[in-house]
Amino acid sequence: MEKNIFVYCEITEEGHIADVSLELCSKGYKLAKELKVKLEAIVVGSQLDMVVEELTPYGIDTLYLADAKGLFPYLTLPHFKIVSQVIAENKADIVLFGATSIGRDLAPRVASKLKCGLTADCTALEFGDHYVKKTDTTYKNLLYQIRPAFGGNIVATIINPDMHPQMATVREGVMKKETVKSPSKPKVIHLEVDKYLSDEDFIISILERHIEAPKVNIKGAQIIVAGGYGVGSSENFKLLFDLAEAIGGEVGATRAAVDAGFIGHERQIGQTGITVRPKLYIACGVSGAVQHRAGMDQSAQIISINTDPNAPITHIADYNILGSVEEVIPKMIKYYRQNSK
Repeated sequence: MEKNIFVYCEITEEGHIADVSLELCSKGYKLAKELKVKLEAIVVGSQLDMVVEELTPYGIDTLYLADAKGLFPYLTLPHFKIVSQVIAENKADIVLFGATSIGRDLAPRVASKLKCGLTADCTALEFGDHYVKKTDTTYKNLLYQIRPAFGGNIVATIINPDMHPQMATVREGVMKKETVKSPSKPKVIHLEVDKYLSDEDFIISILERHIEAPKVNIKGAQIIVAGGYGVGSSENFKLLFDLAEAIGGEVGATRAAVDAGFIGHERQIGQTGITVRPKLYIACGVSGAVQHRAGMDQSAQIISINTDPNAPITHIADYNILGSVEEVIPKMIKYYRQNSK
């Protein structure tokens, strides 16, 4: 069976393809190239002309466009019916969604409709074989859907050998967004939306939408100063803000620090927070639990400030500074300002 790979591409409020969808297209292209199959994508929205140009550099073979004409991009029922039927019609074997609020709502409904499994919040995707001793059956080139499990204490590899398509949602930031060197323009298929929908699909209407602007942009920061429970207090977190201001970064935190009330949830990094990939990550009082590392271990360079020389974070850090936040950070700020004039 041809394992064509299908990516659901989400559109942002500004009408562009979401970053997580571009990351999935990059990963999908590599997977499709490995199996020598096609990479396909679907976009549901309005004013879709510019999305073709946005997606062309990512090596998509076939692009399905469903023009919602501004009527239902955020209505689950019609959205779900189009996506699930297009996937079924084209016999997609692997389907990838971003683990966004829309993807987390849409993907389980599609999986239920297609009677297949779904692995949520994957951090890695790769191919491999699986042998079932009971039936003496070897399944070739299954999609290994890799994610933290049991509260992040282990990393689980999940497979779906029998019920296809194999479906997964993937968190933003865990895949690299890379364009193809010499891409060709995808074959564009404009879907007849009326073919998939009926009047009963519009029993719910959106009267009003209120969107709160994000307070901080940790995901886009190139430098992050992150604090853990070891920072000790919200007062000590002010030192992290001072350092971040001095070096042009943003402040992040572990779940333990957020749960302790040291800082707000919008700055949480890790399995249950934001996934980041900055050029520099300064971990202050961070123990380095699996849950937190899942959201930051792809940082280009990691500096750890910790009083525990055996903390798990020290094993992935490029530089380890042994000491407390209160004594180390003021010195870092002082010497940075002295040497950056």
